[in-house]
Amino acid sequence: MNEPDQAPGPNVTATPSTTTQSPVTPAGGQQRLGPVGLVLAGCVSVQFGGALAVTLMPRVGAPGVVALRLLAAAVVLLLVCRPRLRGHSRADWGTVVVFGIAMGAMNGLFYEAVSRIPLGAAVTLEVLGPLALSVLASRRAINALWAGLALAGVFLLGGGGFGDLDPTGVAFALGAGAMWAAYIVFSARTGRRFPQADGLALAMAVAALLFLPIGIASAGTRLLDPTTIALGSAVALLSSVLPYTLELLALRRLPASTFAILMSLEPAIAATAGFLILDQSLSATEAAAIALVIAASIGAVRTQVGRGKARVEPAPES
Repeated sequence: MNEPDQAPGPNVTATPSTTTQSPVTPAGGQQRLGPVGLVLAGCVSVQFGGALAVTLMPRVGAPGVVALRLLAAAVVLLLVCRPRLRGHSRADWGTVVVFGIAMGAMNGLFYEAVSRIPLGAAVTLEVLGPLALSVLASRRAINALWAGLALAGVFLLGGGGFGDLDPTGVAFALGAGAMWAAYIVFSARTGRRFPQADGLALAMAVAALLFLPIGIASAGTRLLDPTTIALGSAVALLSSVLPYTLELLALRRLPASTFAILMSLEPAIAATAGFLILDQSLSATEAAAIALVIAASIGAVRTQVGRGKARVEPAPES
């Protein structure tokens, strides 16, 4: 199996057509961890957007929520980015179309899952996709350890088992995880082929065009309600525009394997948000699960930063 392309490291400057080596002299450790901060900010935004989407589902159903989310996000990104349509190769367009398909499928499958099984279980199962990617994309055995540690954490967070869940909902969640892994790979490739967030805007438009007919067939004129449109736009900003932009920027400087393990923070952030905002207490098992996931993420980051330092340090003179 071919390994997925990885985003350029901290010492590589990528353009849509070429990748050239250029020396970078970061002022300190914070600049090296910049991409990690982008990923974490995206995770927090997604959780708030997901909570808002749950309140919207009774109005238009899962397909309607996805259609509104993708359409509103596409409109915002196209207006802000104004991507150039000419001058791109067939390979560029192929990459952005596959990215859009993966994005739309990931959203559609996930919302179908949460309409059948609890949100925490759906997120836990979905995270298995990026975790599997982290093992397949990495060439270092240590990343398999971090992935295993995070995997133990997400299963603890899911209550240690999923036997009582709706099998269809479980299948949708696992499918969403597979599409999430594809999203990571093609987000990195799109970021290298298109400047700024142009590729993301075009991919979002592809996803919206593919999913809009499904949403219209499911929700019909209910999609035109002003309150529904407002809520859908807010979900789009929190769950699509902001996090996807942050993740695309992060993937230009963060390898896909490390990014995939960081995605395991999603269930932990969801549980923490429930405790802080919804006054949902954490059990000892849930607290241990969060600790495992965070430990895996920290380990992945430290491994990557160590590799970055090894690249820039000169070899000792003989």
